[in-house]
Amino acid sequence: MLIKLVKDTNFNEIEKFIKNIEKKGFEVTKNFNDNIKILIITGNTEKIDTDYIESFDFVESVKRIKEPYKKANRKLHPDDTIIDISGVKIGGGNFLVIAGPCSVESEKQIIRIAKKVKEKGASLLRGGAFKPRTSPYSFQGLGKKAIDYLIKAKKETGLGIVTEIMDKSDLKYFDDIDIIQIGARNMQNFSLLKEVGKTKKPILLKRGLSATYEEWLMAAEYIMREGNENVILCERGIRTFENEIRNNLDISAIPVIKKLSHLPIIIDPSHAAGNYKYVQPLSLAATAAGCDGLIIEVHDNPSCALSDGAQSLTPEKFEETLKKVNKIREAIF
Repeated sequence: MLIKLVKDTNFNEIEKFIKNIEKKGFEVTKNFNDNIKILIITGNTEKIDTDYIESFDFVESVKRIKEPYKKANRKLHPDDTIIDISGVKIGGGNFLVIAGPCSVESEKQIIRIAKKVKEKGASLLRGGAFKPRTSPYSFQGLGKKAIDYLIKAKKETGLGIVTEIMDKSDLKYFDDIDIIQIGARNMQNFSLLKEVGKTKKPILLKRGLSATYEEWLMAAEYIMREGNENVILCERGIRTFENEIRNNLDISAIPVIKKLSHLPIIIDPSHAAGNYKYVQPLSLAATAAGCDGLIIEVHDNPSCALSDGAQSLTPEKFEETLKKVNKIREAIF
């Protein structure tokens, strides 16, 4: 429920009103600025009588929000959320580029690639430490050792790091990680979402293989409900009947999410494509559609990569892609 207050409001009366609402088991959030003052009530607001709320002199209007997601809802937060990752910003017109290998394979490998992607224009470094693989016989990642290597790469290059968490028991290893990634398979791992929601770290939340927009935003709501509103949504393709590519990249997610939510949305063309040949055109299409950033897999020797080499760009191809992405942004934005 959204309550718009009159401009000249007695704050003592508002505080009494808020305490009264909270005593009934609801959560009240204040969204005040120079132009508008709004109270946002979350919970089962069907129990609240709007006529009763409108009877207060300091209330200008009352509006029920039908969508089940509240904190992620643009109706309750009209301005774009801007997330600052150690000086690197995303959202509100800021464009973020994350690049690196699917998996951290060794200390030398991740430092070497980190230097190359930074030189080519990446803002942050990605690299998998804990790998969710379809086959139990595939490379599962180096775990804690890989995180140590990522931290060394961060010290060498100054790039912030992004890596995926699979189990809440591993959260203790993520103190020096700049963005915690929740993979597509864990989008509805609610206990994990609650745990990362208790941190203040930015969370990169990938869309599930067959998740609707509402389900995706409700997953974000789990994180935000715990107090962490630094959520970045990531579209990485959804599963359809088509087998020519790994997943179908849902470009329409960009304008739809921007209409529904204030959270930034980035695109993962690598996991959508499954083939390096399609990564660049998908990156360009997503940029033209207005995404807030890209996360691209880059490997300096894709044919020898321990995971997902087929969809990884070489540093040179990554540089070429970024140049074209920047030209599109200059032309459109």
